[in-house]
Amino acid sequence: MNPSVPSALTDLVRRLRHLEIRIRKAVEAQLQGDFHSVFKGTGLEFDDVRLYQYGDEVRAIDWAVSSKGHGTFVKTYKEEKEQQVMVLLDVSASLDVGDGQRRKLDVARDIAGLLALSAARQGSALGLLAFSDQQELYLPPGKGPRAAYALINRLFALEPVSPRTGLAAGIRQALGLLKRRTLVVLVSDFIDGSYERELTMLAQRHDLIVVQLLAPRERRFPALGIVPLRDAETGQVRWVNTSAAAFRAGIESAADRHEAELVNLCRRTRTGFLALSTEGDFVPQLVNLFRHRQQSGRRG
Repeated sequence: MNPSVPSALTDLVRRLRHLEIRIRKAVEAQLQGDFHSVFKGTGLEFDDVRLYQYGDEVRAIDWAVSSKGHGTFVKTYKEEKEQQVMVLLDVSASLDVGDGQRRKLDVARDIAGLLALSAARQGSALGLLAFSDQQELYLPPGKGPRAAYALINRLFALEPVSPRTGLAAGIRQALGLLKRRTLVVLVSDFIDGSYERELTMLAQRHDLIVVQLLAPRERRFPALGIVPLRDAETGQVRWVNTSAAAFRAGIESAADRHEAELVNLCRRTRTGFLALSTEGDFVPQLVNLFRHRQQSGRRG
């Protein structure tokens, strides 16, 4: 470890390295491959233009170049050797919920840090956009250990300014920042509304993986009798009977409906989807996602 890196960051990076090693070993055992699959390009990128030849597809014609009067030109493409990665991370107050030991935000940060270290190992460019209902932190894609350590340090030290969620606004910010096709890992609890249009646009333009963070206590609320409940994002307080059967059934039904709607949206947009809980080990689920991505040779 670089001696200039602070001791707290050293401990954090060591823990994330341990997670990375576990994932890499699991992937190697199951795929005879390595962690590189998550950063490998999955499509084609523009390379150059050449003169039109008999048999070329009309849709490949570059009309802007051809209009200059020097002939008819078609676009040529090359296979992506490396894919730029952007972690789009929700840091609103609803992610402060957890199981007492780990919050949704802790899992989100671990995922971002793990991907940053893995990208550095593979020489891939990875960036971060953390958002609430506004931009909280933006780090453009960078390569190497220095960029990875900087990202981890900035992210784990981040104190969001706003408690509110704005998924649609966060996605629009990402769409404005990304100038080339990118692997976008969108991490959120998706406790928000009216983001379907923006998520669909993101899936159309980029290679998207959706990671939904879940806290079991939000589905199985403890029976505490009549207590005040405070909304973490709005600060609004209301008194509810948490022991009432109707209240408990309503909470679970709303959680089921919410997750089903997100799963259906991801299915319609052919987007990779992964649900992770604050309880248990998320490494096996990440391994399965990467394995599916490598085997399919396309989106998760």
